[in-house]
Amino acid sequence: MRAIINQKTGRPGLPELRNLGTVLRILLAVNGAAVVAVFARESRWEALADAWFETAAIVEPHLLVGVLVLYVLAPVLERLPYQTGAMTILGLMLVETLLLDAALVKLGVDVGTSGLLRHAMFSLLLTGVLLGYFYLRARALSPAIAEARLQALQARIRPHFLFNSITAVLSLVRTEPRRAETALEDLADLFRVLMRDNRQLTPLADEVALCRQYLDLEKVRLGERLKVEWHVENMPGDALVPPLVLQPLLENAVYHGIEPSSGTGVIGVNIFLRRGEVHAILRNPYKLSGSHHGGNKMAVDNIRERLALHFDAEASLESRINRNSYEVHIRMPYRAAEPEDARV
Repeated sequence: MRAIINQKTGRPGLPELRNLGTVLRILLAVNGAAVVAVFARESRWEALADAWFETAAIVEPHLLVGVLVLYVLAPVLERLPYQTGAMTILGLMLVETLLLDAALVKLGVDVGTSGLLRHAMFSLLLTGVLLGYFYLRARALSPAIAEARLQALQARIRPHFLFNSITAVLSLVRTEPRRAETALEDLADLFRVLMRDNRQLTPLADEVALCRQYLDLEKVRLGERLKVEWHVENMPGDALVPPLVLQPLLENAVYHGIEPSSGTGVIGVNIFLRRGEVHAILRNPYKLSGSHHGGNKMAVDNIRERLALHFDAEASLESRINRNSYEVHIRMPYRAAEPEDARV
C-alpha cells in the first residue's frame, strides 16, 4: 500500500480505495448530496422525513454496493493510469446503478423509466465530482507540500535528539574512551538516519533498531537509572511505518519519565500485530509535579500529524495518564513492501 502522501511527480493517481478515510469521505459526500437533493425537491417541512426515507431506500443500496465493488477491485484500479482508471470507475458505477435498479424492479420497487435515467445521471455526476475532489486533494498533498510539512515536523525533532545524544557521548570521552568510541559509532548511525531522505516509509525493524541505539546512548548517560523492557516477540518487522515514529516518544519518555527521578525508572515498549493492525504501546513513569511534562504534547502532536499524512484515518495515536505511568498507544495498518515483480 502506498502512503497517502507518496504521490507521483506527475499527475496524482486514483485515491486509495481501501483506505478508511477515502471510504468515509465517499459515504459522507453521497449522503450529503442526497440530503441536499431532498431539500431541493421537497418544500414542505412535514414531508421531509418521508422524502428522505424514500430517497435513502434508493441511494443507500447503490452507495454500499458501489463502495464494495471499488473495494474489491481496488488493487487493479489503482495500478491503472489516472484517465483509464477514472473512466473505468465511471463505467463501473454506471453498470452497478443499472443492474441494481433492475434488481429493485424485480423486487417490486417502482423505479420507472425516468427514475432509471435520473439514477444513472446522479451516479455519474456524483462519481465525477468525487473523482475531481480526490484529484484536487491529491494535488494538495503533492510532494512539494507534503514533503515540506514532513521536513518541518522532523526539524522539531532533530535539535532535542542530537543534543541529548551528544551529551551522552561527551560524558564518556575522558573517563571511558573505548565506550565513547562505540557510542560515537552508534551516534554516527543515528546521524545517517536523520540526514537521509525520510519521506518514504521504513521497515518497523529498522525503526526499532534505531530506538535501541538511541536508548543505548541514553543508558550511557543515565546508567542504572534507565531500564527498558522490550516486548517485540510478535512484532511484524516488515511492516512499513513513518520514519522516526517511535524515537521522539522514547526521547520524551526518558526526559519526562526517567530524568526527574533519582531512582530507577522502567520504559516499556510493546509492539505487536493484531487483526491486520500494528500496535505500539510505550509506557514510562509519571509523576504529576512541576513543569517537566510540558513538552509531551509537541511530540505527540508531531507523530499524530505524520501518521495522518501517511495513513489518513487508518492510523491513530492515543495518550493517557495512568496512576503512575504515562502511556502512548499507536495504531497503524499493517502494510509490507510489495515484491519488485508485483509493481507496475
